[in-house]
Amino acid sequence: MVAPSAWASHILVPSKSEAVQMREKIVKLKDFQKMARKKSTCPSSQKGGDLGWFRKGQMVPPFEEAVWKNELSTVSAPVKTQFGYHLIWVHERDEA
Repeated sequence: MVAPSAWASHILVPSKSEAVQMREKIVKLKDFQKMARKKSTCPSSQKGGDLGWFRKGQMVPPFEEAVWKNELSTVSAPVKTQFGYHLIWVHERDEA
């Protein structure tokens, strides 16, 4: 059986305050992508933060938890991992 998978984008920044400020400015996906290109420290920033599809178990636990809890097509609250603070946008989930 194939593990459930999700398609998400994220913005990675070093501080929670920066993540909180950015989140307030994001209304739609275009805002998120523009912000990711400008501010994210992850290489995915070049693709507007797009991480593509990934299976459950491939991401660090706090990130993954947020991907499965967050409402689709909305920006998450800041999520802390060992890499910094993420804002996550979940495009789709395949729970199969």
